[in-house]
Amino acid sequence: MPNSNHPLAPRRLGGTVAVAGLIGALAACGGSGSSAPSGAAGAGTAAATGTAPASGTSQSLAGSQAPVPAESNPPGDIPDTTVYVTYRSAARHVLLKVPEGWSRTMGPASSTFTSNLNSITVAWKPMTAAPTVSSARATAVPALQATTRAFRLQGVRAVSLAGGPAVEIIYQVNSPPNPVTGRQYRLVIERFELYHGGRGAVLSLSSAVGSDNVDPWRIVSESFRWR
Repeated sequence: MPNSNHPLAPRRLGGTVAVAGLIGALAACGGSGSSAPSGAAGAGTAAATGTAPASGTSQSLAGSQAPVPAESNPPGDIPDTTVYVTYRSAARHVLLKVPEGWSRTMGPASSTFTSNLNSITVAWKPMTAAPTVSSARATAVPALQATTRAFRLQGVRAVSLAGGPAVEIIYQVNSPPNPVTGRQYRLVIERFELYHGGRGAVLSLSSAVGSDNVDPWRIVSESFRWR
């Protein structure tokens, strides 16, 4: 049974706001393994870094699309038998555990790990101040709304992770359409903003709405450490 006091506990995902935030500051200021269905990784990466998807930018605004229906039996539950390995950023800023065998995409200031409809993105950047709930609502949320499809905010709150205090933003978006079939999925993203010693980080965990990934996401989020 998941711990109901943990920031990823299901009953808390759509609750009222009791929050603090840093992701907007990162977004607006300024492998091998199984691959994700087209669009899943793009949505997760854009959500974590605050950038618009590479394709269909004109459709990325929240008002330009209606939310697609959630799958009744979505692919993407992460197995309980999953083995986690330690990832250390090449820039030596952050460390966290990720599922073994997931596809990896590395950038100069971010890394993304994907499998099926699941995506983990961690990004980092120099920052001058820690995030607050107010800054997340004033900066991060509007940036996400402007750069994702059919954005729907579910909650913003302050949480405490093993790696330090964080701001959590939970929201839903449509994935980019599959370039062959045009199919889209409804995704839920749990985004954590952290700050330490003049540096900010965003950890974004994305999966299909209806997936039961509470425990895997807990393992990943609680493994985050500054280096």
